[in-house]
Amino acid sequence: MVPIRIRIDSVVRLLPLLCLLLVSCGQTTVSSPVSTTEAKPTTLTISVATSLKDPMGDIKQIYSQQKPNVTIIYNFGASGSLQQQIEQGAPIDVFISAASKQIDALQEKGLLIADTRKNLLKNKVVLIVPQSSTTISGFTDLTNVNVKKLALGEPTSVPVGKYGQEVLTSFGIFDKVKPKIIFAKDVRQIRAYVETGAVDAGIAYETDAKESKQVKIIATASENSHSPIVYPVAVLKNSKNTPQAKEFVQFLDSKPAGAVFEKYGFIRVKSSPTGN
Repeated sequence: MVPIRIRIDSVVRLLPLLCLLLVSCGQTTVSSPVSTTEAKPTTLTISVATSLKDPMGDIKQIYSQQKPNVTIIYNFGASGSLQQQIEQGAPIDVFISAASKQIDALQEKGLLIADTRKNLLKNKVVLIVPQSSTTISGFTDLTNVNVKKLALGEPTSVPVGKYGQEVLTSFGIFDKVKPKIIFAKDVRQIRAYVETGAVDAGIAYETDAKESKQVKIIATASENSHSPIVYPVAVLKNSKNTPQAKEFVQFLDSKPAGAVFEKYGFIRVKSSPTGN
């Protein structure tokens, strides 16, 4: 009987240590999922203005190397159309618009995480013609009788169309050229119309014009002839991946991303400490 009492007494003395070990194990079990969550694969859906298609392709490659667990899916389109998709409940994490108008509308409706909004880039509006064209030398030439068709973005949904209309209005020729206008769904369609000779001229972004060897820039609109061209970005409030979406926006405002944008001719807006 004595040996039995010794073993029981030993167990009693060890009880506090056993309890401590159990608590420690419990803490390990609770904390371990944190690292699992951080490594969990995430897919971000980014709605982006069509004019950013080329640089965003490069940025996707760079970001995938830095964040291999994050998959980027782009949804390109006219900023106005992308805005409507978001308002209708499309599952978008980040929106990059080619104008403030669309971002302003979403913010007024409470669909953005306000403190994630920032202006990323600027651009220029240019008049483009086919490489073989010799009849147009400036915006005022668009009123000439030999100019039959002019490609312009739909002003209500395509920011470059709005800027183009403002430029034509500043020259006092919008009403004169209005019958010649062929409206396009986005800036890439404007460029395609000019490249194929379907129109005599088009008003596009400088960045898109420079990417094509089939068109040439005839004139660049002065900044005071149109409202400021900015590309704002923001995280959507209904994003299911808010932390990852915020990280992506921070990356867009970083030096590596800025170098990509500048390579394609965009003017970087240094709007926050992350952009230094």
